[in-house]
This record gives sequence, structure tokens and C-alpha cells, in this order.
Amino acid sequence: MSNDVRTRGVILTAAQMRQERDRIHERGGKLVFTNGCFDILHVGHATYLEFARAQGDALCVGLNSDASVKRAKGDKRPVVGQNDRALMLCALRSVDYVVIFDEDEPRGIISEIMPDVLVKGRDWAHYVSGRDVVEATGGKVVLADMVDGFSTTKLIDKIRASYAV
Repeated sequence: MSNDVRTRGVILTAAQMRQERDRIHERGGKLVFTNGCFDILHVGHATYLEFARAQGDALCVGLNSDASVKRAKGDKRPVVGQNDRALMLCALRSVDYVVIFDEDEPRGIISEIMPDVLVKGRDWAHYVSGRDVVEATGGKVVLADMVDGFSTTKLIDKIRASYAV
């Protein structure tokens, strides 16, 4: 990870993020959490993260590690490594914190961080990992509309088709 990249957000461990969440609470704020692979950033991601950030006072993005992305998406993913994906997220004005996690689901990291608001895309309405944890402590789950036509898979397919011989 390059030290000369200027970012807005901060990459933390889950334990550090829990301490930061306590500081946010001391100031009367609410911590929002969302998660994902964020492999190749596109307008759908940017819109989603802006929405998530608007749900509270600070946004923590749980970023799937390279290993967990491979398990979920196959051996050709991620295209961009976890450290670079984390730096790209930190460069967005909507992202305050990034925590990389290796599990297949974010429930464990959500249990450790204990956010006030959990945001997930409406396409996950049938199952939101960590919903029970957040709601048990008085928090809420908010479902975000997705931007039609944007996905990393579609973007990769478009790039491949553009350069096919």
C-alpha cells in the first residue's frame, strides 16, 4: 500500500473501529455500516455509498478480503487487490472508515463493531447478514435502491467485449 496516496477515509482493524464507534457515540453520532467487494468502482457503488453515508454521521465500509471475494466470485476475482480497493474507497468523500474482513459474511465484524445503522442493497432484502445483531441493540436496517445497469460483472464483460479479437 502506497503511503503517498491522499485519502479521506481511514483503514482500521475491527477493534480500532469499535473504539472509533465509541468516540462517535460520545459525540452523539450514529455509525453506519455497509459491506461488499467493491472490486472495480463504478457509479452504482458511488451512489450506494452516498446513500449509506446519509443514514448517519459516519460510514464504515466492511470490505471483503481478496480470499473472501475469490470464494464468492471465483478465481478470476477480485480484479483489484484488497489494499488498493480499500484505498479507493477511502478516497471517496462518503467513506469515513474501511475495515477488511475475511469471512464469507459480515455478521462477525458487525457483531464486533456494533453499528447503529446497517445498509444493504435492496437486492439483499431476502437476507441481510447481521440484521439480528443490529436490531437487537436498537439499531436499524435500511435497504438502498440499486442503480440499474451497473455492476462490476457487467463492467468486466463490457471491457472484455471491447477488447475481444
